[in-house]
Amino acid sequence: MRPAALDGVQGRAQPGFCCGVYGGTIMTAVLADIEEAMKDVVDPELGINVVDLGLVYGIHVDEDNVATLDMTLTSAACPLTDVIEDQARQALCTGPGGGLVSDIRINWVWLPPWGPDKITDEGRDQLRALGFNV
Repeated sequence: MRPAALDGVQGRAQPGFCCGVYGGTIMTAVLADIEEAMKDVVDPELGINVVDLGLVYGIHVDEDNVATLDMTLTSAACPLTDVIEDQARQALCTGPGGGLVSDIRINWVWLPPWGPDKITDEGRDQLRALGFNV
């Protein structure tokens, strides 16, 4: 996941990026906070967070402070979407002051397909520490 970036046109994100617009203001700080909080969401099978695994493709926050997360899984047949959704809701919607956002929606996407190239350097280090060859 990369921080939000714009292509020079107010409110239009580059391909692969999303941005939140609230009252005409780009919410890059909020998006960075959401991305950081999503590091508390751990893939139940691998034990690595979904950000460093490269499973979060995009984040958008609407005017009602609802975050839509474009996410994928390592396999379309993964039965653990409910677990990941529950963890994401816990990470983003709870805490002091009620959380970062009022609610979340996860948009499960399969294109582009996930591959090991999406894993961050930190994710690779974590996987190597667990004995994976990446």
